[in-house]
Parts: sequence; structure tokens; C-alpha cells
Amino acid sequence: MEVNPQQIQDRAREIQERIVPQIDEARRNLMDINNRAVSFIRANPGTCLLGAVAVGFLIGKIASRR
Repeated sequence: MEVNPQQIQDRAREIQERIVPQIDEARRNLMDINNRAVSFIRANPGTCLLGAVAVGFLIGKIASRR
């Protein structure tokens, strides 16, 4: 089976054309999620602080059992 460098380049280009838009969409989705999380935290700092303390307490309890 002979490997043709041009075929490999063409296949790599096809894969890139399919994947790059998906990566861009994922980046936009992550930025949107981050922006919403930051907005929620700024609007509800006390609630978020209490939630963080509760999660830290639970993790500490679970970790201390081992």
C-alpha cells in the first residue's frame, strides 16, 4: 500500500475544515457560560459564598473519611 503525500494533505485539510468550526463554536459556548456565571456571581455574591462554603465543607467531610 503506497502512501501518497497529496492524499494525506487533502485528508488533513478536510478534517481541519470540519473541526475548526466546531472548536470555534465550543469556544463561544464556553465564553457565554463563563459570562453568565460571572454575572450570576456578581448579582448574588452572598449566595455564591455560602454555596462555596457548603461545598468546601462537604469535600472536607468526604476527604477526612479516607
